[in-house]
Amino acid sequence: MIHMVKKRVRSAIFHALCLLFGLTGLYPVFWLIASSFKASNKVFVDAYNLFPYPLHWDNYIRGWKGFGGLTFGVFFKNSFFVVLLTVLGTLFSSSLIAYGFTRQKFRFRNFWFITVMITMMLPSEIIMIPQYIIFHKLHLTNTYVPLILPAYLGGAFFIFLIMQFIRGIPYELDEAAKLDGCNSFQIYYKILLPLIVPALITCGIFQFYWSWDNFLGPLIYLGKPELYTISVALKNFADPSSQTDYGAMFAMSVLSIIPPMVVFFVFQKYIVEGISTSGLKA
Repeated sequence: MIHMVKKRVRSAIFHALCLLFGLTGLYPVFWLIASSFKASNKVFVDAYNLFPYPLHWDNYIRGWKGFGGLTFGVFFKNSFFVVLLTVLGTLFSSSLIAYGFTRQKFRFRNFWFITVMITMMLPSEIIMIPQYIIFHKLHLTNTYVPLILPAYLGGAFFIFLIMQFIRGIPYELDEAAKLDGCNSFQIYYKILLPLIVPALITCGIFQFYWSWDNFLGPLIYLGKPELYTISVALKNFADPSSQTDYGAMFAMSVLSIIPPMVVFFVFQKYIVEGISTSGLKA
C-alpha cells in the first residue's frame, strides 16, 4: 500500500513538472496572442496581462492591409510559393541522392558521402557572401531562384535521414525489380519511393518549417516589396524612425504561425514514424 502511494506521488510530481515546463514553453505564444489584441501603446506597458480588455480586433484589419498598397495576402502567397517549390526540390533531390549512395556502386562513393556529411558542419554564414556574388553575377537577385534553387541540389541532413530509412528496406526488392526489367531509375520511383513516404514526409515538414521561418535569405535577395515573404514583411512593421504599430505586427505574427502549427498537428505521427524508423537496418 505504501509503495503504491509513493508511486502515485512520484507520478503526480512528474506530471506536474511536465505541465509546468510545458506552460513555460507556451508562455511566449500566449503572450504573442494576447499582445495581438492590445492597443499598440499598451503592448509593453501592460506586458504581463494575458487577458487584455477591451479586445482590439482592428489590429488584424490594419495588419492585413499591409503596406505600400500590398496586403498580407500577397506576402502569404509569396511564402507558400517559395516553401512549396523548396519542399518539392528537397524531397526529389535528397531522395535521389540518398538512393544513389545506398543502392548504387561507383568509385569514391565513401569519399563523396563523407564530403556531403561534412557540409552539415559548415556554417551558412561562410557560404553566404560567395553564394550572393554568384547569383548577383547571374542577375538572379530580386527573384526567388536563390531561395529555391539550392533545394534542388540536395541537403546533407535530409540525405542522411533518407539513407538510413532506405537501408531498412531489403535489397531483394531491387533484385526482383531488375528481374522484371526495371532499370535503376524505375527501381527508385516505382519500388523505393513509395516505401520511404514516412521519411519523405518527415523531411518535407522540417524543410517547410525552415523555409517558412527563413528571414535572412529573403532579406538579402528580395529588394522589391511585392516579392517579400512573410518574415521580411513582418520586419517592415518595425519603423525606428516613427511609432511602430506593434498591435498590427503581432496580429500578423499570430497569423504567420498558423500554417506551421497546422502542418505539425496534421503530420505529427509521420514525424515520429520517420525519425524512429530511420535508424533501422535490414
